Amino acid sequence: MINWENVLATVFRERKNELVAVSDIDFVDINSLLGIETQKEQLLENTQKFIDSKEANHVLLWGERGCGKSSLVKAVFTKFYTKGLRVIEIGCDDLRFLPEIIDEIRKSEFKFIIFCDDMSFEDGSKEYKFLKPIMEGSIQKPPKNVLIYATSNRRHLLSEYKSDNVSTLVSQDEIHYSDATQEKISLSDRFGLWISFYQGSFNDYLKIVDFYFKDYTGDKEKLHELAKNYATLRASRSGRTAKQFYIAFKDSFK
Repeated sequence: MINWENVLATVFRERKNELVAVSDIDFVDINSLLGIETQKEQLLENTQKFIDSKEANHVLLWGERGCGKSSLVKAVFTKFYTKGLRVIEIGCDDLRFLPEIIDEIRKSEFKFIIFCDDMSFEDGSKEYKFLKPIMEGSIQKPPKNVLIYATSNRRHLLSEYKSDNVSTLVSQDEIHYSDATQEKISLSDRFGLWISFYQGSFNDYLKIVDFYFKDYTGDKEKLHELAKNYATLRASRSGRTAKQFYIAFKDSFK
C-alpha cells in the first residue's frame, strides 16, 4: 500500500503487479517550456479546476514529436504537487490494471493524474476498453479524484499502418469505419480537452536555443547558423531538438 503523504509519484510495474514509488522525479519548471504558451494555459487551468474540486476534463495532448507534450504534464505536476496532486504513470499495454489501481485510490484525500505517455492502440489491442469505466463510469460512478492525462502522436489514437486498419473502407469519397475502429475513435472523444502541439518556425526554435544558451555572450549569428544546420539535418525544429543541440554543443560555446 502506497503512503501518498510521502510518495509524490509512482509507476506501474507489470512484473511486480504493483505501483512503485519514484525516488528520482523528473521535476520540470513550467517557465522553462517555451513556444507553448497556449497549451500551458489550457492545461494549467484544467488542473487548477481539478485541484479546486471543480469539474475538469480528461486531457489528450497530441501532435508532433518533441514538442513538449510529456514535459508539460511533468511541469504541471511540479507546480501542483504541493497542493495534493499525485501522479501515477502507466504504460499503454498495462491499462488493464487500471480498475485495481482506481480501487486503491478512489477514497484517497489526494488528487491523482493517471499519466499515459505515448498512448496508441494497434490492431487487435483491447486495452483501451479499460479506460471507459474511469472516464464515463459503469454501474459505479467514475472517481472524482482521478483524471487521465495522455500524450499521443495520433489525434485518434489509431495505428497509422494500413494493415492495422484494413476494415476501414472508402466508398464514394466517404470513410466507413469498422466497428472496432469506430470504438477506438470514440475513445479520443471521451477526452474533454484536446491540446494540440506543432513545430514552430525557425524563429521559435532559435528562441528556445537562446534560452538554453542564455549565458553565452559570443557570436549569436554563428550559434544560430549551427543550430539551424542541426535542426535541418534532424528534420525537426522542436524544443527537444533545441535541447539536444544544447547538450551536443554547450561546451563549444562557453
